[in-house]
Amino acid sequence: MQPFLLAMSLAGLTSATNIEHIEKRSGGGGVEEMFHEAVNDKLARYAILALGCAAAAYYIWQLAFGFSRHLRRLASFGDDRQNYFVSTHDTFAWIKEHIIYAALFRSRHNRELQLSSALNMGTLPSRFHAFLITGVIAMNVTLCCVTTPYGTKEDTLAGIVRNRTGTMATVNLIPLVIMAGRNNPLIAMLHVPFDTWNLLHRWLGRIVVLESLAHVLAWAIPKGQESGWKVVGIALSHSSFLMTGLVAACAFTTLLLHSPSPIRHAFYETFLHLHIAIAAVSMGFLWVHLNGLVAQTYLLAAIVLWGLERATRFFIIMYRNVGRESTTATIEALAGDAMRITIRIARPWTFRPGQHIYLYIPAVGLWTSHPFSVAWSETEDSLDEKSLPLTKEDLLNVPQKETISLLVRRRTGMTDKLYKRAANATDSQITLRAFAEGPYGNIHTMDSYGTVMLFAGGVGITHHVPFVRHLVDGFANGTVAARRVTLVWIIQSPEHLEWIRPWMTSILAMDRRREVLRIMLFVTRPRNTKEIQSPSATVQMFPGRPNIDTLIGMEVENQIGAMGVLVCGNGGLSDDVRRVCRRRQAHSNVDYVEESFSW
Repeated sequence: MQPFLLAMSLAGLTSATNIEHIEKRSGGGGVEEMFHEAVNDKLARYAILALGCAAAAYYIWQLAFGFSRHLRRLASFGDDRQNYFVSTHDTFAWIKEHIIYAALFRSRHNRELQLSSALNMGTLPSRFHAFLITGVIAMNVTLCCVTTPYGTKEDTLAGIVRNRTGTMATVNLIPLVIMAGRNNPLIAMLHVPFDTWNLLHRWLGRIVVLESLAHVLAWAIPKGQESGWKVVGIALSHSSFLMTGLVAACAFTTLLLHSPSPIRHAFYETFLHLHIAIAAVSMGFLWVHLNGLVAQTYLLAAIVLWGLERATRFFIIMYRNVGRESTTATIEALAGDAMRITIRIARPWTFRPGQHIYLYIPAVGLWTSHPFSVAWSETEDSLDEKSLPLTKEDLLNVPQKETISLLVRRRTGMTDKLYKRAANATDSQITLRAFAEGPYGNIHTMDSYGTVMLFAGGVGITHHVPFVRHLVDGFANGTVAARRVTLVWIIQSPEHLEWIRPWMTSILAMDRRREVLRIMLFVTRPRNTKEIQSPSATVQMFPGRPNIDTLIGMEVENQIGAMGVLVCGNGGLSDDVRRVCRRRQAHSNVDYVEESFSW
């Protein structure tokens, strides 16, 4: 009896309500049922503890490398000292080559698995991601199976499995909700991109569904074998406790069935709204099902976290966009099915390279939002005809307004509607009311690398332009380690150069730009060879596709300090750059960073 009382006190299960409800569920066998319930609650706490310890360990890892990068940047102020960082550590180089940067099989990771020109099955996880997924699966299997008395009666065993899987499915909702949020605090804390959290969210969701189904079947199968399936139907129809649990499990299963990549990609906006609605329904019925049970506390935590994340998003949108003036977006249609969007924010923020926003344009997409990398940011004077400056003091006190610019490729849905409206307007541009949510991102910094290579494909250049601007400015001011910055941009036609011409003109005019920056443009579909003309020795154009191995090899031969390689483009480009960087790990200190956004 003493172990039972100890377990009860640890798990907090001594309330009369819990005892009454558990006895109701077990048909009177309250003491043994309550003991196993206490064990289940304890194991659920172990699950939270295990995930917390994993996050803490990764946080310490990131702190150590962040401190190392900071020291490397400080040491770069003497150019000769950067030679120390060219060489690599053999053990860590092996870990990067075979675990951190390795694709799951061969070299395919970010390139989508195409079923047809319109359908794809998503991407394969990297080897490191596969280790994370395997760890989460192994933890859940272990916690669902440990301490289970397999030698007991069949009905007792089924009851233990039923309650254990139900508790684990509920406690997993807490990390599931955290991983899905745009304002996930772990993104900034652990420097893990939203893309990785989204991957873990999908796999943890599958685990929750399987545990929910196991929970239902562990009750239904023994009951059906003992009393007949007709009795199972009668029990469901006469018990709100059983019926709400079944509806919640069916809702969870529906979330899984409508989430495969082909469906998600083909009807993303419909999928997203259904996903949120069904998730809300499942949690509502689950709340009624768990009434009076300890597991309801875990569900409450998940609901509170979901509500806080949504409230935070609403507050950000209102604060950024509602004030004396409203946020507006000027959309300019460009050649090559692209748009340059200039957003004038009601309340400005400090923009950093690598950040992105979610853009709402109600006139086109109602309440839907889409993520876009921020390509440019600047401050402009806010003047109109009614407030022209009349004196020198008036001129100095002219209000400043922050603008951010995006480069968006025309696809389907919102971007297609937006492009058509801009293309049909006068001067091929329109101005609409908009809401900008953000900024998000900025988890990667290139300040500590003496050599930086930036690979961009198409509109992926939007992610790199702020880095180029920042590094060139930092080189001139002596605040970054960069001594060699190479931008490789792959485009289909020379007319795509117009996409970033105003921004690149500003960069090319920056102080000491020629000393540090080299731009290499590769045109894959030129109309004729006369279009391919290099403007200068530091800005060169080439026909065809680049040889990634050769380009990175040239930089490694002339490497100054540690080398950082950042890529943003289609899956094929990312996988090619990843493959080459892996092969260079044993010979030089090369870090690979991939910017991608999966959904």
